[in-house]
Amino acid sequence: MQARRASRELALILFSQLDKNLEKYKQEDFSSIVLKSVRTLVSSATDEISHCVSKLNDIKNQIIEYENNHEDNLSRPIDCENIPVVLPMTSDFEAKIDSMLAAAEKTLSALDIAELSTLSNQEDVQEYIMTICSEYKNHKDEIDKMISEFAFGWDIERIFKIDKDILRISITELAFIKDAPHKVVIDEALELAKKYSTDDSPSFINGILARVVEKYV
Repeated sequence: MQARRASRELALILFSQLDKNLEKYKQEDFSSIVLKSVRTLVSSATDEISHCVSKLNDIKNQIIEYENNHEDNLSRPIDCENIPVVLPMTSDFEAKIDSMLAAAEKTLSALDIAELSTLSNQEDVQEYIMTICSEYKNHKDEIDKMISEFAFGWDIERIFKIDKDILRISITELAFIKDAPHKVVIDEALELAKKYSTDDSPSFINGILARVVEKYV
């Protein structure tokens, strides 16, 4: 994960914690919220991994029990080791495989969070998060006006908050920081939408950002 990508994702986590009265926040408040958010994510990831390990152990024990109670092993002498048996591909075992796949996905997600946590301590990551926050704070009304202008048929208050926050971060970068290629900012906004929002969000966000670039950048 690149430093700037980590900054954007951490900024999104930060934005989700802010209320509408941005004026009350100082830079140290932003830093504190990021730190607490990362700690919460890491704690949640740790719990998820523990849960996954527990589920995998349950599946392993069920397979061992199935092998022990299989007729091929029940008919063998007591002092003989079990022989491997074929597992039927019943819906029961398909469900167990699905559980293993879900556990693997959660573990990968936890690793991603661990990497994000590590990057959050880097000076350049923290610096860019603070730049995004301070520029958004200074230009909030202009940025929200751009969203309203191009969100045809949508009241800004009715747009999913996660989508609004992705748009706010991206427009802040595009129109006021101007420190990264437009394509990079937009592509990473779409990745955040895919990761955190609905299936329709990437196309919605892409349309608004394209119009912002065309008119204001």
